[in-house]
Parts: sequence; C-alpha cells; structure tokens
Amino acid sequence: MEALTCFKAYDIRGELGKELNEDIAYRIGRAYGEFLKPKTIVVGGDVRLTSEALKMALANGLMDAGTDVLDIGMSGTEEIYFATFHLGIDGGIEVTASHNPMNYNGMKLVREGARPISGDTGLRDVQRLAEANQFADVDSVKRGSYKQISVLDAYVDHLMGYIDLANFKQPMKLVINSGNGAAGHVIDEIEKRFQQANAPVSFIKVHHQADGNFPNGIPNPLLPECRKDTSDAVREHRADMGIAFDGDFDRCFLFDENAEFIEGYYIVGLLAEAFLKKEQGAKIIHDPRLTWNTIDVVTKAGGIPVMSKTGHAFIKERMREEDAIYGGEMSAHHYFRDFAYCDSGMIPWLLVAELLAVKGQTLSQQVAERMKAFPCSGEINFKVSNASEIISILSGKYSSLCQTRDDIDGISLNFSDWRFNLRTSNTEPLLRLNIETKGDIKKLNLLLEEFTSIIHSY
Repeated sequence: MEALTCFKAYDIRGELGKELNEDIAYRIGRAYGEFLKPKTIVVGGDVRLTSEALKMALANGLMDAGTDVLDIGMSGTEEIYFATFHLGIDGGIEVTASHNPMNYNGMKLVREGARPISGDTGLRDVQRLAEANQFADVDSVKRGSYKQISVLDAYVDHLMGYIDLANFKQPMKLVINSGNGAAGHVIDEIEKRFQQANAPVSFIKVHHQADGNFPNGIPNPLLPECRKDTSDAVREHRADMGIAFDGDFDRCFLFDENAEFIEGYYIVGLLAEAFLKKEQGAKIIHDPRLTWNTIDVVTKAGGIPVMSKTGHAFIKERMREEDAIYGGEMSAHHYFRDFAYCDSGMIPWLLVAELLAVKGQTLSQQVAERMKAFPCSGEINFKVSNASEIISILSGKYSSLCQTRDDIDGISLNFSDWRFNLRTSNTEPLLRLNIETKGDIKKLNLLLEEFTSIIHSY
C-alpha cells in the first residue's frame, strides 16, 4: 500500500508529481465520498496553474463515489466555507496551496456546516481509504452529477452585512494587494457595493489580476520581504490603510497610514473590542503565542477571554464549544460566529475600515496605545534540527523563575513583566518564538538577543 505523504495534520499539501497529482486527487475524491457518503459537495480552486486539473480529478472521484458536485470555479477557501453552510450541503473541498512554493498544491476539506476535516475528525480515515485504493467498480446508474454554479453575490451580501456603508461619510483611500491570487474578483464586487451606496472610498488595486505564474512572487505578507509593494503603494497614494492577502485570502494583513505593517496580534484586540461593543459579555477565543494584550482588551471591555491551542481546527472547535462571537490568532487568522465559526480574510479589513470611519482616528492611532502597553517580537522562526532539545534547554533555564507555565501549545512561561511562547512547527523543521513585555521595549530587545544567542549556539 502506497503511503500518501501529502496528508498533513490539518489539510492536504504536497509537492506536485509524486506527492500530489491527478491520480491522487481522484483517489482523495473517491475516499471522501466513500467515507462521508455525502449527497452533494461543493468544490473550488485557487489560481495555481495545476488547481483546475486537480479539482476536476477530485470531482471525478467524488462523482464516481456517487456524490453530486457543485463547482464554484476559481475561489478562495472561505468561499468554499460559505457555499457549504449557505447552501446547506454536505461538505466542500478547496484546491489550494495558499502561500506554499510554486511546485506545491493541496486541499482543504470541510463537512456539513463547514466543519473542518482534520487529523482526528476524518482526515486520517480519508487518507487510509485513498492509500488502500481498493474502490468498487463505478456504478454508472449511481454516479453523481456535475454542475457549475456561482455563490459570489450571496457571499458578498454576507460580507457586507458585517458593516454599515452609511458610516463611510469621509473620503477614504484603501490600497488592496491581492498578490495575483484569488482575492481580486471578490474585491471588485465589494468595490461595486461601495459605489452603489455612494460611499466615498477609493480602492487602489495592486497585483490585482489573478495569475498562477505569480509574477510578483508567492503572496505571503507574513514574510517581511513580501510587504514592500503594499507599503510603497500606501506611501505613493497617501492611503488610509493597506491590505494584503495570501494566495487563497483566508488571511489579510494590514498596514497603517504610514505604511507600517501592523502585527496581527494587535488587530485581534481591535476586533475583539469592536465585537464586545455589539455583544456585552461575549466570549473571545485567542491562541497562546501572544496573549496579554488580548486578555487586557477583552477583560476591560466586559468580555471573557478563552485560550485555545493554535490551529484552525482547534480554534473552530473551541469557538463552537463556547459559542464565541469572535476568535483571532496572531498569524492573521480571524474567526466569526456568524461565518459558521470559520476564518475569513475579507471580514477583518471591512470591520477595520469601518472603525477608521466611525472613530475618526487613523489606524496607527487606534493601535499605538496597545503596542506601547504590550510590545511584542512577532513570531521569530529559527531553522533547527533539534527543536525539542532546545525547548527543553530553555525550559530548564527559565522555568524556576516564572510565575505560571502552560503547555497548551509548546511552552508558555509567564513572568511579572514579560512572557514567551516557544513551539515547534507542525510542518517544517522550525522553532517558533514569541516574546512580549509589559511596556518595556528595551527589555524586549534584550530578551530577543538573549534567546537568539542561545538558540543559535545549538
């Protein structure tokens, strides 16, 4: 039996050719259909040059398993989430490798209600069936159907329901960098809604056209080297905010009016506060990497902060358990109860744009106080071969001095005026470090130097 290494902890991702090809995509479709026995599934794909062929092979596998397939065409992952819960069907699959290199592709799978299918919620079962490849002969009478549909209007209607266009009274300029990914067609439709409402908002589009060759590089604004084009456009056009997406636009990254990148951590606090004004006492989910600002904001706004392990499957599960109104990860994943507890890259920037309009403050003004109160390192990645050993060494060095410790995700040690989280990557030989302090940037920089020196010495 052939092992399929494209099956990861939360989704499917692999190098094109041996790890992921049309035959494997077909087998994944057959396996999904055999395991869940869905009546109807929605499929879509990002702009990568191989996504269409992989999607059609996947669709054939699903149909041969007796499943009817609805194809929404080129789409972002959240459009699959939306179509699944909006149409009330049995699941959805997006063919995407998000921000992975050109020679990769993958899939994100959900079941009814857009619930994620990951390692312990069905992905291993799908993997087992796909690897065995022992499928019955196709029954032509029971074979599923195929239909191309669009949910774009309904999806954009849903997005616009999070804001009130009447709040946009003053002129506003937004730079929007789609990174030649899948976001452009949605941005065009949102722009039309602003125009129809006579809202004085200008959209300055950068790398807007979908192009699977990614002529301007793979869109991953989490990497500093991928931010320059957005920053330059904000400066050139004197924009009020810059917005940049990754390839399947499930994450958006924001830049203030000075073209400065804003860590996703502070956006979590900003959105949490906004939601708590709408629903007093609501629960807000956050991850363990950086926490103090979120806890402080949520508590002062009368909400209840709830920590969850990092990762979309864990966050979504906890969101449902707690019926939380909103959840945010510092990595720019934002989750919304009214979006079937799923993550969206479109809803956050719409909400922040509305905050700019309503508060009459710039984005830098809205986050400055929080950045000063809880300065952070952002996530620093170290390529290492002995991550577990280094974690053990640093744990031993600092554990006796800390006030509290938790092991929800890696290790988090809390001291009186600083804390850190250290964890391994699920997918790469990386050690990920986050440090924050209580208002002490000098201490933050010294700690960062200290940790970097120790890690590099091993």
